[in-house]
Amino acid sequence: MRAVPWRFDLPASLVVFLVALPLCVGVAVASGVPAELGLVTGIVGGLVVGALPGSSLQVSGPAAGLTVLVYEAVQEYGAGALGVLVLATGLLQLAMGALRLGRWFRAMSASVVHGMLAGIGLTLLSGQLYALADRRAPSTGPEKIAGLPALLHDAATGSATPSAVALGAGTLLVLVFWKYLPPRVARSVPAPLAAVGLAGAVTAAADLPVARIRVSGLLDVVELPDRGALGALASTAGLGTILAFTLIASAETLFSAAAVDRMHHGPRTDYDRELTAQGVGNTLCGLLGALPMTAVIVRSAANVQAGARTKASRVLHGLWLLLFTALLPGALGLVPLTALAAVLVHAGAKLVPVRRLAALCRDHRGEAVVLVVTAAAIIGTDLFEGVLIGIGLAVVKSAWQTSHLHIGVEELPAAEGGGVGEGSGVAEGGVAAGPDGGGPLMRVRLSGNATFLRLPRLLDALERLPADRPVELDWSGLRHLDHACTVALTTWAAQHRARSSATLAVEPPLPTVV
Repeated sequence: MRAVPWRFDLPASLVVFLVALPLCVGVAVASGVPAELGLVTGIVGGLVVGALPGSSLQVSGPAAGLTVLVYEAVQEYGAGALGVLVLATGLLQLAMGALRLGRWFRAMSASVVHGMLAGIGLTLLSGQLYALADRRAPSTGPEKIAGLPALLHDAATGSATPSAVALGAGTLLVLVFWKYLPPRVARSVPAPLAAVGLAGAVTAAADLPVARIRVSGLLDVVELPDRGALGALASTAGLGTILAFTLIASAETLFSAAAVDRMHHGPRTDYDRELTAQGVGNTLCGLLGALPMTAVIVRSAANVQAGARTKASRVLHGLWLLLFTALLPGALGLVPLTALAAVLVHAGAKLVPVRRLAALCRDHRGEAVVLVVTAAAIIGTDLFEGVLIGIGLAVVKSAWQTSHLHIGVEELPAAEGGGVGEGSGVAEGGVAAGPDGGGPLMRVRLSGNATFLRLPRLLDALERLPADRPVELDWSGLRHLDHACTVALTTWAAQHRARSSATLAVEPPLPTVV
C-alpha cells in the first residue's frame, strides 16, 4: 500500500473542512431541516464515501443543487419522510452503478465542464457576498446578481453591519495576499486556515457583534426513516421526487467528477465505482434521516487547489467535521459566518475560468458561446438544467460543424454537356433532369454530409437553377445523405422534370423515400 503524503493531505483536509462546514450548515438551513443534518451528510461523505473507490480527490456532502427539491419534499411529506426518500435514492444509485451506467457521463464537452464551474462559482460568489455583509441572500441566482449593486451601496454607506463587512473584507484580503508571503510561511499554513483563524481571534478579542456558527448535538437529530411515510411516497408524486433526487444527485456527482479530473494529473475517476460509492453514502444518509449527498465541486476544487494527493484528505475532512461538531461545538461558536463566507467567495472566484474564456474568444468562439450559455443557464435555473442546456448546445454546435456540405454548380460547354435525354452522359451517382436539347448542361456536385441542418442552403441552391435548363445532379461525393435531404432531392427532381416536361434519368436511383 502506498504511503500517504501527510504533508500535503493533512493541510488540504483542514482547508476542505473549512469550506465544507458553511456549506453543510447553509444547505441544511435552506432545505428547511436542522443544521446538524447537513453536518451528518458531510461526515458520511468524508468518512464513508471518501474511503470508497471511484474518485480519489472528489469530496461529497450536501449540495445546493438539491436544496429546492429537498425543501419542497419536506413541506409536502414532512421531515420524517426525508430519510425514506434519500434511502430510495441510494438504492437506485447502487442499481445504476451495478448496471455500469456511470461511464455514459464521460461524454462531456470541455466547454460545458468549464461553463459548469463558472456558473457554480458565480452563483456561490454572488450568494456568499450577502453572507459576508451579514445579509440574507435572495433565493434565485438572477435575484442575487440583481441585488448586488444595492448590497455594495449598503456596505459602502454603512447601512449593512459594519463589523461584519470589515471582518469579511479583511478575511478576503488575507486569502488573496497570503501567497505573497515568504514561501516557508505560505506553504506551512493554508491561506483559508490562517484567514479564518485570524478572523476568529479578532472576533473573540474585540467581542464583535457578528453572527457565528451555532451547532447542537448530532445525536438529537439523527433518527431512522419514518415507516408511516411509505404509503405517501408510493404515489406518483413521491416516486417522481425519488427519481428527481436520483438523477440530479448522480448527474451532479459525475459532472463534477469530469471537472475535477481536469484539475489534476492524478488517477482518473472510475465513474461506475463513484456512482456506487454515492449510492452507499445516500443509503446510509437515508437510514440516519439526513440530507441527500452528492459530490460537491466547490469543496472538491478546494481539495485539489490545496494540494491533496490521495483520498486521505477527504476522509480526514469528515473526521474534523465529526470531532468539531460532536466534541467541540463551542470551538465552532468562535468562528464568524462572515469569515467563512469570505472563504467561499474566494473559492467561487477561482472557479471562473477567465483566462480560458479569453483564449476561447480568440480561437474558438463557438466553444466560448457554449461556456457562457452553460454558466448563464446554471445561474438562471439550477445546476442540472443548466448543464443539460449546455450539453444540448454543444451537441447542436458539433452537429452543425460536422454536417459540412459543399455545393458546386457549373455550366458545361455545349460540346461536353449537350442535352440531357436518352443517351446523354449522366455521372454515376447522379440524377439528370431537364428538357432534351434545352441548352448547355448545368452540373451540380454535392460532397460532404447532407443533413437536415444544411437543407435550407441546399434547396436555395437548387431553386436558383434555371427551370428550362438540363441539370445533372451528382451526389456521388456525399458521405452521408439523411432522410430529409433524400425527400428534398426526390421532390425537387420531380418538380424540375414536371416544369420542363422532360424525361428524368436516374443512375443509380435515389434511395426509396418511405
